[in-house]
Amino acid sequence: MSAGHLNRDGIRRLAWRLGLVFAAWFAVQGGEYSTTSLFRQSARERMLTAAIDSLRRDVDSLRALKRRIETDPATQERIAREDFGMVRGDKELLFRFVEPGPSERKR
Repeated sequence: MSAGHLNRDGIRRLAWRLGLVFAAWFAVQGGEYSTTSLFRQSARERMLTAAIDSLRRDVDSLRALKRRIETDPATQERIAREDFGMVRGDKELLFRFVEPGPSERKR
């Protein structure tokens, strides 16, 4: 056998090995959705699922608050007093203390 013949066989084996390595790499990473892309999508799915769960809890608590506002007289009274400054009948007076404005402070 000649040295050129051994060299061609070595090159052919190297080419086959490189081809097999490339085929294995392409099987794992190639195509439209690579393995790393699937891992990213899985992480994004977990993040979105957590966000959905959080929003569902918010919606549930807002529904409960709405129900209390519509049906609970104590909640209605608290909101009327705190948010709208209302008082009950003639039995209560509301005092509001206002800081003087800049023009009134000079006097």
